[in-house]
Amino acid sequence: MVLWIILPISLSLVSFIGTWSVYGMAYSNNHVCSLRDWSGKNYCAGNGTQGCCLVPTISGSGTLAPESSLFTATMNAGTFLFLLFTIFHHAHIMERHMCYSMLSKIALAFGLVATIGAFVAGNCNPGDVTLMHYLGAAVSFTCACFYTVLLSALTRKCSLTGFERFLFPLRVVFTVVQIIVTVGYTILFIQKEYFYNHLSAVFEWTLSVNLQMFELTYAVEFFFFSSFMLSNLLSKREEEKPLILTMS
Repeated sequence: MVLWIILPISLSLVSFIGTWSVYGMAYSNNHVCSLRDWSGKNYCAGNGTQGCCLVPTISGSGTLAPESSLFTATMNAGTFLFLLFTIFHHAHIMERHMCYSMLSKIALAFGLVATIGAFVAGNCNPGDVTLMHYLGAAVSFTCACFYTVLLSALTRKCSLTGFERFLFPLRVVFTVVQIIVTVGYTILFIQKEYFYNHLSAVFEWTLSVNLQMFELTYAVEFFFFSSFMLSNLLSKREEEKPLILTMS
């Protein structure tokens, strides 16, 4: 059913528009520094946030009110849509390619853990519950990275649309970028110099946009999705049911 393509498109748009709107609000309120300003002259070096700006990370953009409320709403909406995305994609694999069910289940597990991590990060304000926020973000970014790898592998193995010869190399590019930027972001984030902190913010935004573009490519798969496929997750397939031999 064609309407299923709304899910990956909505997931990408909600995440993209929501996070950049949060950054726009935070920047207009002088809560975060500009992504174009590498000087760090007005950077909040200590714990205070008055008269200075935070590093323009996604988390930093959603730290202070009023943009913190929009940040939480965006993260909650995004995690819910991502949860549906992971479950429905798994249902598609189970219907069309049961032989790769184990690989799909592993991907589903990483997707679900990434969802939980993003939910924790979105609902634990980095200014108030710092440890939980960054722990959730770390889990989310790491599992999302593994999730893209596994979904790219499934694209190579499973023919769901007939367009895999175009989708597979495209997703490999997104996956390679995701891995490289995730590693770079992790290394830069723990540095103390503002330049590296700012560079880590650029890497984080790149991570986010790259993942959104990766998800958007799944509009092709969801074009071929049908509601009937969801029944496979709610009931056992006939060949999986144990045979019952009746004695007469």
